[in-house]
Amino acid sequence: MSSTPHHHSHEPPSGGPDGAAAGESGGSPPASRSTRRTVLRVGAAAAGLGLAGVGSTAGAAQRGTGALTPRAAAKAAATYVVGRGVSDATGEIAEVGMMGYGRIDQQAQGLHTRLRARAFVFADEATKERVLFVVADTAMIFESVHQAVLKRLGEKYGDLYTHRNVMLTATHTHCGPGGSSHHLLYNVTTLGFHKKTFEALTDGIVEAAERAHEDAAPAELTLTHGELKGANANRSRDAFERNPGDIRSHFPDAVDTQTSVLRIERDGRVAGAVNWFATHGTSMSGENRLISADNKGYAAYHWEREVEGADYLADDAPDFVAAFAQTNAGDMSPNLDLKPPTTPADFENTRANGLRQYEAAARQLDARGKQMTGGVDSRLVYIDLSDTTVDAEYTGDGKSHKTSKASIGASMAAGSVEDGPAFPGFEEGENPFWDAISDSIIYEASPELREAQSPKDIFAPVGVMNGIYPWVQEQVPVQLLRIGQLYLIGVPGEVTIGAGLRLRRTVAEVVGADVQDVLVAGYANSYFHYLTTPEEYDSQQYEGGSTLFGRWQLPALQQTAARLARAMLNGEDLPLGPVAPDISGKTISLQPPIVVDAPPLQKEFGDVLTAPRANYRAGERVSVVFAGAHPGNVLHRGGTYLRVEHRRNGEWRTVADDGDWSTTFRWERYGVAASKVTLTWDIPEGTEAGEYRLRYEGDAKPLAGDPRAISGTSPGFTVSG
Repeated sequence: MSSTPHHHSHEPPSGGPDGAAAGESGGSPPASRSTRRTVLRVGAAAAGLGLAGVGSTAGAAQRGTGALTPRAAAKAAATYVVGRGVSDATGEIAEVGMMGYGRIDQQAQGLHTRLRARAFVFADEATKERVLFVVADTAMIFESVHQAVLKRLGEKYGDLYTHRNVMLTATHTHCGPGGSSHHLLYNVTTLGFHKKTFEALTDGIVEAAERAHEDAAPAELTLTHGELKGANANRSRDAFERNPGDIRSHFPDAVDTQTSVLRIERDGRVAGAVNWFATHGTSMSGENRLISADNKGYAAYHWEREVEGADYLADDAPDFVAAFAQTNAGDMSPNLDLKPPTTPADFENTRANGLRQYEAAARQLDARGKQMTGGVDSRLVYIDLSDTTVDAEYTGDGKSHKTSKASIGASMAAGSVEDGPAFPGFEEGENPFWDAISDSIIYEASPELREAQSPKDIFAPVGVMNGIYPWVQEQVPVQLLRIGQLYLIGVPGEVTIGAGLRLRRTVAEVVGADVQDVLVAGYANSYFHYLTTPEEYDSQQYEGGSTLFGRWQLPALQQTAARLARAMLNGEDLPLGPVAPDISGKTISLQPPIVVDAPPLQKEFGDVLTAPRANYRAGERVSVVFAGAHPGNVLHRGGTYLRVEHRRNGEWRTVADDGDWSTTFRWERYGVAASKVTLTWDIPEGTEAGEYRLRYEGDAKPLAGDPRAISGTSPGFTVSG
């Protein structure tokens, strides 16, 4: 039983659970245009057609990366150099707390889809200015990761990539591994800091950035906007309705339906796309125990792999890279019925929401849009949100105010009941017990805290607790990137659509831009929880209780964004400000180590414990159980724990792996040191008839020494047409 190499070129999957053939079919090359059309037709039907975008989806999809765009004949000279890169950023997949829902019982037990980092370098040929924009499949970008990535980029590229021009963002999946922060609050449910997960995320981001740097080539950029309905709902409507009319009229249905795409073209052909749309990464349930990239991860995977035929295990650079980035998604839920998702129905909900985002982005490939001109630029400053004075110009009441030390509201402890409740005994809105504690004790002792935080029912004064141990970050980065006429406001947290609109309008007014061309880039560079308007804050729903630095936090961010915009407009540099300290030496890790792996009694590693049937048809699930080992021994980043292999012309060829939607990898402890590994494959409609098998790849830890590679192969089985 030998292990095959992790990097192994293989065919794209035969299709997905939507029944579309996206891979091999007879002797035709992978991802032919005919199979792409099939995927799109089925995907559009599954998505429910909740779209009102621009252009024809079918035309855009059929054209693919290799066909000319409508403007190709113009042969406009490129003014940008653009690079694209993708890398695996999957951390631990077993016995690690999952990040997002704040549930200590949500411990990972396997893998559904791999987490990836996608990086884009945008450089101006004339000025040589550049920016690096990264979208990572993770819940948040913590300052720990921000610092590590910047340090490694600096070691390799000098001052080419710095605080100022690097923006790291998260898709905000709630089903990725946790433990990557250096601040204690975010590691409570993960038994502390997880070095392997932290390194996998950091390595993935850096590797994607390096690949984007190496991939840089002349390109044209086009910005388009469309409308996407049926992919988000306002989970905090009571708070939103407190906003004044200028915000409510901008979002008449209380949702942000704008979907924006930055299209990358080389020699008249589409080479990549970045989409921004506001919806939470909570399509997957808090009951789910498999690592998942959630709806935005699926949208990117679907476009790159199921439509364009990308092979993530190949050494070659992909022909097309698609990123689905977050914007002001703080109060935007993908759960349209405003009820927490359940497992296993959440798998289909995730795919359907991701398809809607993909379809909305893909149809914009045919839109004329704005051809980007004017180069690129960037600014970033750190501000101390525990002590920021806000000018009267931004507060709305004609008076200056101050932010305060961070405080958690009781409604934050309740969680968002629409996406996933947190701790019992807490409610969104009124919490009379904690209200009494705050009014009679906390606010009486600190009038400054009352002025900044009231009417919050303070549950935990974590800013004060920071004096003992670093619980939350106080010095936070605020960033502004310009790519042609597109402006991205980098905010280290979850911004409601009302708060996002105020930030967008603030920057647009300074630089003279159209507000639809100014976007909030949420979950950027660090994490400070939520950002609401003062009016929303007063209702103390989950989002308001999670706005840590009080009622004046948004005005403080508006003031900072205006400062960045004025500096960019005037070509002025800004001092970096109070950079967050490096607290990597203070991390706590309580997760018990993996001691040893042993096979079940009278079995060997890789033995098949439950074999597949002899025959299957498309649409059925193949399940095989192996005698395995703990997957945390070696993370297989850039590789795979499983392969679906097809026998053709006497050779076994990989047609799917553990990054594909059609497969799952489940781990469970068996006895004291043994492990059962269950691999499944949902056979897609359109799969070529023939003989197949499932292959397991793992690593077993002896009592002494390094883990050794193990593997197992199922008996062959037949798939009939």
